[in-house]
Amino acid sequence: MGDLGRTGDRWQVEVDRGVCIGSGMCVNHAPDGFSLDTARQSHPRTPETDANEPTLTAAEGCPVEAILITLATTGEPVFPPEE
Repeated sequence: MGDLGRTGDRWQVEVDRGVCIGSGMCVNHAPDGFSLDTARQSHPRTPETDANEPTLTAAEGCPVEAILITLATTGEPVFPPEE
């Protein structure tokens, strides 16, 4: 499981729509965080959010790792983690 970071962290959430295959797993894991458009492409409902488990679970569960989460303040990667 990923690192939720410190309480009060803000995350910047992006979906690489060139990679997204529209599986809908993100919507299943975090329905308040993601939606699919008519082309079945995922979009974050809000590009910046408080750090939260459902969003992290959605990113970890994306079959093509199309969801990118960074710390809003520093741009430091949250998911996928730097190797």
